[in-house]
Amino acid sequence: MGRARRGAALPRVRAQQRRGRLRPSQRFVHGQRGDMAYELKKVFASLPQMERGVAKVLGGDPKGNNFLYTNGKSVIIRNIDNPAIADIYTEHPHQVIVAKYSPSGFYIASGDVSGKIRIWDTTQKEHLLKYEYQPFGGKIKDIAWTEDSKRVAVVGEGREKFGAVFLWDSGSSVGEIVGHSKIINSVDIKQTRPYRLVTGSDDNCATFFEGPPFKFKFTMSDHSRFVNCVRFSPDGNRYASAGADGQIFLYDGKTGEKIGTLGGEKAHEGGIYAVSWSPDSTQLISASGDKTVKLWDVASGTAVTTFAMGSGVMDQQLGCLWQKSHLLSVSLSGYINYLDKNNPNRPLRVVKGHSKSIQSLTVHKNDGRDYIYSGSHDGHINYWDAETGENEEFAGKGHSNSVAKMAVNGSNQLVTCSMDDTLRFTDLVKKEYSASDLVKMEVQPKSISLSYGGLVLAVCIGQLVLLKDKRKVFTLDNPGYEPEAAAIHPGGATAAVGGADGKVRLYSIQGDTLKDDGKTIEAKGPVTDMAYSNDGAFLAVSDEKKVITVFTVADGYEVKNDFYGHHAKVMCLAWSPDNEHFASGGMDMMVYVWTVNDADKRIKIPDSHRLHHVSGLAWLDKHTLVTTSHDASVKQWTLKI
Repeated sequence: MGRARRGAALPRVRAQQRRGRLRPSQRFVHGQRGDMAYELKKVFASLPQMERGVAKVLGGDPKGNNFLYTNGKSVIIRNIDNPAIADIYTEHPHQVIVAKYSPSGFYIASGDVSGKIRIWDTTQKEHLLKYEYQPFGGKIKDIAWTEDSKRVAVVGEGREKFGAVFLWDSGSSVGEIVGHSKIINSVDIKQTRPYRLVTGSDDNCATFFEGPPFKFKFTMSDHSRFVNCVRFSPDGNRYASAGADGQIFLYDGKTGEKIGTLGGEKAHEGGIYAVSWSPDSTQLISASGDKTVKLWDVASGTAVTTFAMGSGVMDQQLGCLWQKSHLLSVSLSGYINYLDKNNPNRPLRVVKGHSKSIQSLTVHKNDGRDYIYSGSHDGHINYWDAETGENEEFAGKGHSNSVAKMAVNGSNQLVTCSMDDTLRFTDLVKKEYSASDLVKMEVQPKSISLSYGGLVLAVCIGQLVLLKDKRKVFTLDNPGYEPEAAAIHPGGATAAVGGADGKVRLYSIQGDTLKDDGKTIEAKGPVTDMAYSNDGAFLAVSDEKKVITVFTVADGYEVKNDFYGHHAKVMCLAWSPDNEHFASGGMDMMVYVWTVNDADKRIKIPDSHRLHHVSGLAWLDKHTLVTTSHDASVKQWTLKI
């Protein structure tokens, strides 16, 4: 087993540093002509990615300001006092499982499913990569640092071994993690000298090591099921192990001798996924699948408070963190709960958002405030206060599958279409789903477009459907091409429908019917999205060939300009309120802001959502653009146009 492999880290560090940056920066960055620029204004981050029966490790900043978790390929850093302030690190090419601050607070180590560890800077906005290692091949499940920030222990699902401990700056091994026959779920290192290291595994055992170099001392076989979490108290006097058997055992931090249990025979009715100690080492919290979090007095071994988090499956508690005076837990839903010691049945705050990729986006003003609406791959729709980041989801049962497109109509309803073969018309005042607001479609809808007159044109697989007052009024079956996207002219008399054949067909809207005008305009490839400018002067059409074509309506849809720049398929379009600019987002992670009259005058936002497609665009005003992505986050950009 021996040495941790260095993963060719050092020769590549400079190249990685050049590459390894979290973009975009907080300074203004200039566009093509030098007179247009952008700045990242706000990040509304994704929730943790959760899996039933799998613990979620939360990392805490030693200074107490931030906490850490992972979702997909991203590490999310959030301010603990105001979680609307967030930063996202996206440099892992694979799904990241765990991230932990070094005790110095200057670095974060993050580990992914491939067994890569990246150690990166926290003090700079760019988050430069310091070192990268591959201690073993397989999922990394937990990370621990020694208190001098010089040694790192990692454990997980390696093929030839389940753990490694090495020097942070060279990758040289400082001990062997042995003694387990199955996956290691958890590791921790005593933060006072003499150092001790403990691990917990799927083989129902915890293992105790002394070092450095860390050497195996003995195995503890007190648990009858998987050991999910092991944690030393901050003062190093004790450590706790928690398991799927609902038990918490306490041990002496220096010798590893068993001291006792919390809660006697059983601490929880369900499996325990995480424990976290109070800063003064006298108490700890535990998170369980029985949908509760318990606060324990360690000296007496009794529960001081039981926080009941709900009754549904999604209320299972899979992670927790005690940071300064904040007690945090994570539900299977991904919600982050700020627990209230004085009112255990009601959290002080619940941080909500998306944990799955966002597929659709729109914005709307309500009572003078800007709101952002986003729909995700799992059917969830969230609404966000654009200023504060406070967000909530509609009450009741909504879509059961991916929300493909959304828009707000003149009746203050959010119109959404989903892969569950339905359209919904959700009242933005009541903010709750209703069975009467549901329209079932014969085939799956892909896109919708709204007119000011209350019409909705739904583009379905092999079908176009007109709806009015939540009723289908006209259906065009088998139009002779595969429709992909549509846009109704603001005047309400014309509908443009883009096809997979690269053609855009114009239809007259006559009463409640569509009439083919026989007029066709050509895009450069299969149409992906289309939108009329707000004043109706232009039609923008994006296609799979990476081009956006703008047509002038008054000139019989003559081509105004072709816009080139994207390196991959363009996914979405949105017009600025000034009608002179529009934005496009693509599978190349780029967002462009284009000037209609000058195809060379543009703002390029590279890596707007690093390693993820851009899935939605919307303008709050002519200087503020909102973007969403498969990284499940919402970003706001300030544009100098």
